[in-house]
Amino acid sequence: ELNRQQFLDKVWNYETSPEAWKYQGTLPCVIDFNAKWCGPCRKMEPILENLALKYRDRIIIYKVDVEKELAALFGVSSIPAFLFCPINGEPQGTMGAYPAEEFEKLIRQVLLGEKTE
Repeated sequence: ELNRQQFLDKVWNYETSPEAWKYQGTLPCVIDFNAKWCGPCRKMEPILENLALKYRDRIIIYKVDVEKELAALFGVSSIPAFLFCPINGEPQGTMGAYPAEEFEKLIRQVLLGEKTE
């Protein structure tokens, strides 16, 4: 689970460059905004764990507690919410629980630049 300082170091330092997104990581990432009390969030946990293992050398999956200030920074108002951060380009957000195949398709398209059917 990412805290504020880890987010600044590993994802985006919005304090030093608030006007422009600049991804800090070396691998693309997914940020999972969630809460322990959220049923759909818990449903996504095993899916995210499996995808983190499958793509462990290609992407990183971070968790952020929605009750922290980071969720407010991105305007998260419904959970689960996900932010896909490619190495180059702008992040893309989505909300809601997804079947494993659909979530993997998003990873492959948005983060890895693969063409999927």
